[in-house]
Amino acid sequence: MDRFIPRLRRALTLPLLLSPLLNCDGETPVDPPVGEQPPEEQLLVHYYRPLEDYSGWEVIATGDVPERAAGELRVLQNEADDFGATFVIPTRGQPERVRLKFAREGDALVAGDLEVSIPELGKEVWVFSDYDRAFSVPPAIPEEGTAIIYYRRTDDVYADWGLHLWGDTTTPTDWNEPLLASGQDVYGAWYEVPLASGAEQVNFIIHQGDMKDPGPDQSLRPGELGRRIWVLSGDPTLYTYPGEPPLLNARQAHWVDRETFAWRPPVGAELLPDATFELHYAPEGGIRDEKGQLVGASQVIPLSFEANGLGAATRQKFPHLAGHTALRFPAASLERQPELVKGQLVVVARLPNGKRLATGVQLPGVLDALYATSSTLGVDVSGGAPTLRLWAPTARSVRLHLFDSPGGGQAQVVPMSVDQGVWRAEGNPSWMGRYYLYEVEVFVPGTGRVETNLVTDPYSLSLSMNSQRSQIIDLDAPGLKPAGWDTLVKPQLGSLRDTTLYELHIRDFSISDPSVPLAHRGTFLGFTHPGSNGMTHLSGLAQAGLTHVHLLPAFDFATVNENQAEQRSATGLENYGPSSDEQQKQVWALRSQDGFNWGYDPWHFTVPEGSYATTPDGPSRTLEFRSMVQALNQAGLRVVMDVVYNHTSAAGQDARSVLDRIVPGYYHRLDDNGAVTTSTCCQNTATEHAMMQKLMVDSMLTWARAYKIDGFRFDLMGHHMKENLVEVRDRLAALTPQADGIDGTKLVIYGEGWDFGEVAGNARGDNATQRNMAGTGIGTFNDRLRDAVRGGDPFDSGGALRRQGFASGLYLEPNDHDQGTQEEQLDRLLDASDHIRVGLTGNLRDYAFEDRNGDIVTGADLAYKGEPVGYTLAPGESVTYVEAHDNQTLWDILQLKAPQSMGIEARVRLHRLALSINGLGLGVPFFHAGSEMLRSKSMDRDSYDSGDWFNRLDFTYATNNWGKGLPPQEKNGDSWAQMEGLLADPTLQVEQHHIVGTVRHLEEVLQIRRGSPLFRLATAADVSARVRFHNTGPSQVPGVVVMSISDEISGAEDLDPALGGVVVIFNARPAELSLPLAGFETATLALHPVQMSSADEIVKSATFNAGSFTVPERTAAVFVGSGMP
Repeated sequence: MDRFIPRLRRALTLPLLLSPLLNCDGETPVDPPVGEQPPEEQLLVHYYRPLEDYSGWEVIATGDVPERAAGELRVLQNEADDFGATFVIPTRGQPERVRLKFAREGDALVAGDLEVSIPELGKEVWVFSDYDRAFSVPPAIPEEGTAIIYYRRTDDVYADWGLHLWGDTTTPTDWNEPLLASGQDVYGAWYEVPLASGAEQVNFIIHQGDMKDPGPDQSLRPGELGRRIWVLSGDPTLYTYPGEPPLLNARQAHWVDRETFAWRPPVGAELLPDATFELHYAPEGGIRDEKGQLVGASQVIPLSFEANGLGAATRQKFPHLAGHTALRFPAASLERQPELVKGQLVVVARLPNGKRLATGVQLPGVLDALYATSSTLGVDVSGGAPTLRLWAPTARSVRLHLFDSPGGGQAQVVPMSVDQGVWRAEGNPSWMGRYYLYEVEVFVPGTGRVETNLVTDPYSLSLSMNSQRSQIIDLDAPGLKPAGWDTLVKPQLGSLRDTTLYELHIRDFSISDPSVPLAHRGTFLGFTHPGSNGMTHLSGLAQAGLTHVHLLPAFDFATVNENQAEQRSATGLENYGPSSDEQQKQVWALRSQDGFNWGYDPWHFTVPEGSYATTPDGPSRTLEFRSMVQALNQAGLRVVMDVVYNHTSAAGQDARSVLDRIVPGYYHRLDDNGAVTTSTCCQNTATEHAMMQKLMVDSMLTWARAYKIDGFRFDLMGHHMKENLVEVRDRLAALTPQADGIDGTKLVIYGEGWDFGEVAGNARGDNATQRNMAGTGIGTFNDRLRDAVRGGDPFDSGGALRRQGFASGLYLEPNDHDQGTQEEQLDRLLDASDHIRVGLTGNLRDYAFEDRNGDIVTGADLAYKGEPVGYTLAPGESVTYVEAHDNQTLWDILQLKAPQSMGIEARVRLHRLALSINGLGLGVPFFHAGSEMLRSKSMDRDSYDSGDWFNRLDFTYATNNWGKGLPPQEKNGDSWAQMEGLLADPTLQVEQHHIVGTVRHLEEVLQIRRGSPLFRLATAADVSARVRFHNTGPSQVPGVVVMSISDEISGAEDLDPALGGVVVIFNARPAELSLPLAGFETATLALHPVQMSSADEIVKSATFNAGSFTVPERTAAVFVGSGMP
């Protein structure tokens, strides 16, 4: 049956009759029942209530209805249908209007009267309880066990708009495969969503590719809104009735420079040349849509249509607006622009067909054109007394509130003056150490009115506990420096290509270390005890060749309560079994109250995080952060900061929003509706805007100069523009020891060059992605080698987690997961081997070698998820890794992928083999803390908020943290079935000698790497000249990668006088390998001295004799000597 025709579904117990009121003497007026009215004299009303609570509801009808003795006609319910209740209303004569009031037990519905125009709507109408309008056609009816989500756009164009679904639905979707519309009618496109049994909440995002509408995640709760809702374009409200997208539609106009607006009105382009355009302005806000009329503007400025569209320079600067209509701002009104940007602005189009369109305005382009500045911002003490400056060009006023303490107390309010958008307050020396806030009076588009915000300084250098107030400090004050800070000597680093990285979470490092004083555990000061277990471990790695510790976010972030006295953690978890779900229940229940989080939710970019300080109020965190850096430097390790400038923890008027409460709509990247984009998972920033780039660059210069940071790792670097990173690189490289206390040429820069979200494909300009960063000297993480070594990809769950790779048994030791035929598995293994070969060159784009098919190819010729495998132009641009804080640890993923029959010794050897691949190639090796200790997180794929329990590091080497219970259900529940048996298996528990042996293994890899510059070639030309791969092509021995690096190249520099070259053989096979190689017959090679004296007795059996190599199973062997081909 057609779903648009409501079906009779039940008969109500109430009789079908007219129920007039009793008259005053108690006699009941006699009226004929409705059934006696002929159909042409009836109005059929279908009535919908979202929660289907129809009992007792009736209709009071007036207007063109039969006169009743009591003056009022009350109609009880007829039989119901799939839409809801029905009422049959008698009419009289030639009816024009019938007014309806729905009432229950004498109480009128909140919506009030509703009028039905019969000539317009006919004699059958559909009414929604929350709306005072009737409709002439029914909407789609949800089938049992489903819900319907309507989506309404002004342009009525729904192609490729779909729903991303998760939560209580039986059909959650992949982002790239949304649920498409089930149909379209006069109410918009509608989507039928299957509900899980007992569904309480279905989460959804309406999107077209990476464009979201209205933007934020939304949730349908059937128990609150029923099973049919409407979403109107640009409006985050969920409605239970049809509606028109508002006349004033979001903020779709962009003021891109002083002369130009860009807008894409949702109508045919042929209507625009003859349209009239205006800019409406209201200084206090108040422009609004009142029943299709735009009211509230105090001034109107004409705009002119530009037939040639946006200019080339504008299209280049704003590529996402290239197809927008260009509107010209009148030259005569240019001087009014500083006034206009401080109020509400609406662009209006009056079309030749009489239709009107209106939209709000996005300001970043014109603010850059009017107010971008190089002025010093924040606290400036260069003049001997503090001067405070705040960039707030749209603010109507700014005042400084000064406090004597971090909390409470009366504020001293100081007026601030403004010049070119920068507000300024001149202080005196007595201000030093005082706390402060800015009072900013500013129009906020999100609320439609002028707001007065008390907000911290985006350029804060010090804060009170939990970031409630900023503090005025001098970072050069002697009291904020540990002894010897000004004369600190950095560990030797010959060049950036000598870098090896170790990723470490500050709290993880010492929170569980009994050798660290209790008060210092989990803090910056946890690093200041050179005899602790953790520092002894790091010192050993440094002596072996590790150069840098990469610290997960150490700036001020939002998700941890800095008051340690209020923190709570689960206890007694050791009493539950290795595969119990009880540990994760208790950890997750307290996740917002404990002291743990990765910290990828920035609040203030340039202040150390208070939860890592022993005293979070005031500048102790500065002193203690510097003490940490000093201690690591003295242990032989440089320090890299993980920086997160791509998003903030909040936006809008949220209490934790800083930037958006000062210059609303500027610092964040907005979609075409003016909503903050959230593809990073949080509120994306827009470093393509001049002052957001300045904030980022200024912040990084402060970290480098004032904290002696040695490098930066960019979280989601691809969400920045390439030009942002080049600017950062150049500004940092210009720092000198004499002027700045640090050698900027020795600062390493790298990041996540992933290409996704609203910036994907250079949509907002050339973004800082893997391919785009080639040639800049800035590194990007190499996911190609990672996946080839581990198998599968990071987004696997359930059975797919068992997909194998080079170092997890693919083809050679298959598990019981269906991975295709033997031939298909072999092909994938050989393809993975080729990916590893390219990775070993530093993932070079142009390096040529023989692939698995026997063809000569370059790195760029091989494919990885539709992208080239090789993309760098220098080996140092590839950051090579097999484990990071994201996703399962290497140990955990290997347990999922290895065949069940594989013993613990073999598993440990595969783990070490993967570490060797990571450490013995070209490029920059990156190791996750604990990978050298067989670290486990009990299989947690995303331990960002999983507490100390799942993230524990044990530097006594007693345990690797395996079998601590099923990992948190939120991120892992769909894979518990694969994990439970493994966690419960006692044969998978490692012993201390396994951990110690793996620590020694990584130390040996680092020693080998450091021992010869051949592992650290500088240029692509050097790699192409010196690096060769053997055992390639279709006849290769599967599971074996052989790389040679020669120092005997005619006419080339002798890089290592001690060696003629090296050969590295990675043998993933489960048996000893005997491999004769052509061209090596006359070579003189021997096992590397480090491996000859290795703690691993098995690798010592590797030999070379007369052109043939013997390498033990699951082993990486390094040979050195001369006479190589």
